[in-house]
Amino acid sequence: MLTFDDFSDVPTIPLDDQVHGALRALTWAYEEYEEEIVYACSFGIEGIVLIDLISKVKADAKIVFLDTNVHFKETYETIEKVEKMYPQLQIELKQPHLTLEEQAKSYGEELWKLNPNQCCQIRKMNPLNEVLTGKIAWISGLRRQQSPTRAKTEFINKDDKFKSVKVCPLIHWTWKEVWQYVSKYDLPYNPLHDQGYPSIGCEKCTIPSWTQDDLRAGRWQGEQKTECGLHG
Repeated sequence: MLTFDDFSDVPTIPLDDQVHGALRALTWAYEEYEEEIVYACSFGIEGIVLIDLISKVKADAKIVFLDTNVHFKETYETIEKVEKMYPQLQIELKQPHLTLEEQAKSYGEELWKLNPNQCCQIRKMNPLNEVLTGKIAWISGLRRQQSPTRAKTEFINKDDKFKSVKVCPLIHWTWKEVWQYVSKYDLPYNPLHDQGYPSIGCEKCTIPSWTQDDLRAGRWQGEQKTECGLHG
């Protein structure tokens, strides 16, 4: 079994086209790790595509959403639609240890403004650490086109941050191809995408962004910050 500590003989995933490449990566991942792999999903448009692909490989796969309690209502509504469409999937809304009220008492009101890195740590990173503890591998919806920091992502990656193997089936997909897939199969998706939000995170830290040059340009405006910390 391929692990973080023995990251050798990494298999080559054939890429006939984007869909088959993603399905091959997922098939390998679930055959390799079985119950020891989890998909950490944000339920953005890439997540919707991955959920549909995963359902074709493993109908009862484990999917975790890091519920910071400050997501858009549209995001929660999208999750409900997905749960109805794929009833066998094991979807967990992972909660942070601190409620928003407890966080405000300990760190001040609106921590996402005062210290967004600390807020992400408390509400996203710590819960994800708990999710991945004991898991050999996890699945992510990263695409190379999303940003310069993701341009060299491979199908199978050694994840130094979480000491695990990170599988990224959508690395070769373009924004257009993601949307073509969603349209072709009439999949439910977050309506905020239609309102200028290419990347959707917490409501407090995400604004519309109409540029296609950097699909994460609407995240953490005014801060020298492009990632919440999940991907380095």
